Amino acid sequence: MSGDHQHDHAHEDHWRENGVRVVPGSSLDANTAQTAGMNRAAAINFARVGAQKLWAGTVTIHPHAKTGAHHHGELESVIYVVKGKARMRWGEQLQYTAEAGPGDFIFVPPFVPHQEINASDDEPLECVLVRSDQEAVVVNLDIPVVEKPETVLWVDPIHKAPDESSCG
Repeated sequence: MSGDHQHDHAHEDHWRENGVRVVPGSSLDANTAQTAGMNRAAAINFARVGAQKLWAGTVTIHPHAKTGAHHHGELESVIYVVKGKARMRWGEQLQYTAEAGPGDFIFVPPFVPHQEINASDDEPLECVLVRSDQEAVVVNLDIPVVEKPETVLWVDPIHKAPDESSCG
């Protein structure tokens, strides 16, 4: 029995050093790829906690500011709006737009040209950002932008757009 106890103890020590990590919000790392108009800070990555498949951090966009057009290569991105009002533009000429507020999630597929905009004149836009890989891929783009983008409402096979009536 004492052998089993030693094994359990060694296993516990392994998890102590290789288990859950808490990264205080006050110790995020701003030494990451940046895009004009926003401040990114890393919380979870390989260097900080040993993450193999994810990158997570925060992004803050100042009132009435917008980022330059960019994409993140093969990476998928998820943005969770904590505070403020986000306006996303995307497409080859940023011709589409949608808005999100606190509690909303935004999904950005690979290679999609996009721009984040703080739609508020007086409140910072604060978001949590998660990417599908460790690579800090940010490809800043110089593209022509349409003046009046088309608003796109979120629709999937389960949830219909607010203006659609259900047909039996």
